[in-house]
Amino acid sequence: MPAGPFTWGAGDPIFDRLYFECERKGMAEGLFGRLSGRGHSPGKSFPVSLSEEEWRGKLSAAQYRVLREHGTERAGSSPLDKQYGPGVYHCAGCGQPLFSSDAKFNSRTGWPSFWAPLDEAVETETDRSLFMTRTEVHCSRCGGHLGHVFDDGPEPTGQRYCMNGVSLDFHPGETPPATGGSEPGKSA
Repeated sequence: MPAGPFTWGAGDPIFDRLYFECERKGMAEGLFGRLSGRGHSPGKSFPVSLSEEEWRGKLSAAQYRVLREHGTERAGSSPLDKQYGPGVYHCAGCGQPLFSSDAKFNSRTGWPSFWAPLDEAVETETDRSLFMTRTEVHCSRCGGHLGHVFDDGPEPTGQRYCMNGVSLDFHPGETPPATGGSEPGKSA
C-alpha cells in the first residue's frame, strides 16, 4: 500500500481510475493545462494553420482532444500500438510523415513508441502539466500534440517517442522520405 496519496502512479487501480476519469471529463487538459500555460501559442505559426472551428470539422472528437487540446488516449486503446508492418506514420492533423516503422519498437507502455522521428518532422517543448515536467512532442507542420519523448528508449538514440495512436495515420507499405542521412541507422 502506498505511503500517501501522491506516491501512487500509473498501473495503480486508484490512480488509473482517477486519471482516466479526469481525462474523460477533459479536466486534466482543461484545468491542469490552463494552469501550466499549455496550449498552442498564438506567437508560434505553423505552415498548416486552421481555425479551431476548421480543426473541429476536420478531426474526430478524439483526434481533436489529443492534437489540439493536448489530451492523452487511454493506454492500450490504439490498434497502432501493435502495428509492426512496414510503412510510415503520418500526422492525423496535416498528413506530414512523422515516423518510419523501422524506428518502431514495443515499449510495453500501451502507446505506439519510436526511437527516432523522421528528420525535421517533430518539435519539442517543455510540458509542466499534471504536476510534473516532461518533453512534449508536436508536429512541426501543424503544431498538433502527438505525445511525449523520454530518455528510456533503446539504442541507437536511447529515446522513446511515446505517441498517442489517435494522432497518427499509418500508411502501410509506404517508404519513408529521404532523410539526408542524419537519422541514426538510416542512409540517404
